[in-house]
Amino acid sequence: MAKSAFYGGQAVIEGVMMRGPRHVAVAVRDPAGALVVHAEPLTGAIYRSRWARWPLVRGTIALWDTLVLGMKTLSFSANVAMGGEAERAAIEQSKRGSQPAVLGAMILALGMAVAIFFLLPIFLTNAVDRSIPSALARNLIETLFRLALILGYMYAISLMSDVQRVFGYHGAEHKTINAYEAGVELTVPNVRPFTLIHPRCGTTFLVTVVIVSFLVFAVLGHPSLVFLILSRVALIPVIAGIGYEFMRFGATNYHRSIIRGLMKPGLAVQRLTTREPDDSMIEAAIAALKAVLDAEAAPLVLQARTLESAGP
Repeated sequence: MAKSAFYGGQAVIEGVMMRGPRHVAVAVRDPAGALVVHAEPLTGAIYRSRWARWPLVRGTIALWDTLVLGMKTLSFSANVAMGGEAERAAIEQSKRGSQPAVLGAMILALGMAVAIFFLLPIFLTNAVDRSIPSALARNLIETLFRLALILGYMYAISLMSDVQRVFGYHGAEHKTINAYEAGVELTVPNVRPFTLIHPRCGTTFLVTVVIVSFLVFAVLGHPSLVFLILSRVALIPVIAGIGYEFMRFGATNYHRSIIRGLMKPGLAVQRLTTREPDDSMIEAAIAALKAVLDAEAAPLVLQARTLESAGP
């Protein structure tokens, strides 16, 4: 598999999820400490449609896809971490697809995120609205409230011991992707020296979305409260699309000092959501990535064997 393809993932409960262009895999430790690895193809229509790869559109698709895969693999990892019947049920459910309960939880979580991080800053800004001299200043204050809520949430959950373990797996995921993109063999000693920071991290994406939201909402001036609320919700796909394109461009051109400088604030925030992993966490990240790489390579091997058997 060519390394021009983007590979990435996220931390789950006692494990790591990794995904490629056509497959996703998750590696989770069960109560006995053994790794349970599950891989499956990405078969939805969004993975085959040309329009899903259009610039700006693909950002919204990627956000939705991340939410769907994230909730599904979180549910899987929670069941595996419980062990026994729950583990077996998790594997069987992954073969059948997402439960309605998982999709419902995802929609509820998305709704709460929009309410807290996009709508609440409007009302906080309105509380001091009379003292704000201009529409631009009002938008800036709303953006600062939004950023404070996101950073405050990240810091608050980082104090929880269970979340710190998840952040350790997040660090393992970053180190493993960095090692793979550097072309080194995926072993624990090789992966460990790599940095916790990665330019395509979802944490950096959130900060990028906040900055882009300031620029987009600044164009609207200071409309009525109802229009403010509607615009904040309706423009989320636009903001996500622009943010995704910037992240993609930044990751591709990360070797340029000016790009690293522009991305530095978002990269710095990753210190809140990553921790130095132990060896078992790195092992899980490596197992998940290798499962994806093997699954991605399998169709190419099968195609080569078919052509070879056909002969001249």
